[in-house]
Amino acid sequence: MRMPPLALALAVLPLCAQLKEIPTTQIDQQSLSITIYNENLALVKDTREVRLPKGEVALAFQEVSAQIRPETALLRDITHPEGFWVAEQNFDFDLLTPQKLLDKYVGEKVGIIITQRDDNGKVTEKREEALVLATNNGTVLQFPDRIETSYVGRIVFPKVPENLRARPTLVISLNSPLAAAQKLELSYLTGGLAWRADYVANLASDEKTMDLSGWVTLTNTSGVAYPNATLQLVAGDVNRAPEPRKAYKNGGMAVGAMAPAPPPQMKEEGLFEYHLYTLDRLTTMKAAQTKQVALLSASSVPVRKEYLLRGESYYYQGSYGEIGAKLKVGVFVEFDNREANHMGMPLPKGVVRVYKRDSEGRAQFIGEDAVDHTPKNETVRLKLGDAFDVTARRKQTDYKSLGAIGKYHYNYETAFEVELKNGKKESVTVSLLEPIYGDWEIIQESHPHTKESAGARNSKSAFPPKAPPD
Repeated sequence: MRMPPLALALAVLPLCAQLKEIPTTQIDQQSLSITIYNENLALVKDTREVRLPKGEVALAFQEVSAQIRPETALLRDITHPEGFWVAEQNFDFDLLTPQKLLDKYVGEKVGIIITQRDDNGKVTEKREEALVLATNNGTVLQFPDRIETSYVGRIVFPKVPENLRARPTLVISLNSPLAAAQKLELSYLTGGLAWRADYVANLASDEKTMDLSGWVTLTNTSGVAYPNATLQLVAGDVNRAPEPRKAYKNGGMAVGAMAPAPPPQMKEEGLFEYHLYTLDRLTTMKAAQTKQVALLSASSVPVRKEYLLRGESYYYQGSYGEIGAKLKVGVFVEFDNREANHMGMPLPKGVVRVYKRDSEGRAQFIGEDAVDHTPKNETVRLKLGDAFDVTARRKQTDYKSLGAIGKYHYNYETAFEVELKNGKKESVTVSLLEPIYGDWEIIQESHPHTKESAGARNSKSAFPPKAPPD
């Protein structure tokens, strides 16, 4: 038996369109938790209490993230799990705007209201009907007696089309085991939520200790707010399958120079091969907002300052012709992430900005460096810049080729002189790190060295301050 055309059309309609729709908004929210990962990914768990009728119904779960990954959505009934099942879900992300509303009415009639004023100043309104012919690069309207592209008046629509939503909505067709208020939990993965760690270090006047404050910078571009949420952050490199579209990355905002040292506010624990940080209070993330919450605080952390002159491996591969080349001496600060140093929490990757007070007590920015995820008991090393008063010059003083060794290798001797000058008021120690290519041996030196690795030698030299003028 052949099915009538009308019956066939109804048979292929989405299941959700045939069921009574029950809306739920954030007003019904009982609890909300967000777990944010490093790379534009978050897990949202939204629990709401919704009164459902018995049987099949379409639940319109409003105010979900506009960047939700619908394939990851999972709805479960916490109150009455027996007899509850989900048949279908549709994510409606075509949001209501004046232009979208007009686009949906192409081929349909709308009302046009024109305001008129007579010679006496009396205002009246005239209403006409028009057919919307097109909305590309302007609106084309067909009136009973004319077609207009530049109309005067306002458009009146009879209703909002069913496929337009005022906010992102996940429509779920489900079976409710009974007619009652039920606690439902929707969990899903989404983009548009990101975090990163920022650190502020205040170096003491003697440059032997520092105070360190850690902040978490949160950025919400997901298109929806998250009120009174439990916030958790995962630090680590979580593997993800490639996505067809490029993930959005937001740069966030920098931390102020002298942000007050906050008390520790995040509990840390291990999670698989990562670290999980939990805020000890509820927080609200508004839509299109960047905010900061305290991560850690440590006072009087011992630091070590180092001046480092690093050479290049090509210096030792032949005759180096440049005479008296001026070199930069790098300035580094490092500290140990240990409980004995008032620290010991695994540090998420981020940027450390370092400040020091001048003679008037004003904090001045002296450098920053990015650090990777740093576990407990590891060393954090920061390059803050290059020395101004400690200078270096290098020249090659000798070079001899001693002939070939085998078919492809050569033996040679080379000599270098490095001149260091200290224009500071105090003595400094400079480390010289020399990457040397191939097999090598030091046959003469002015300062003892240590072999750091197969291709590097390191020596340290102490230099007194600049001599005062006669």
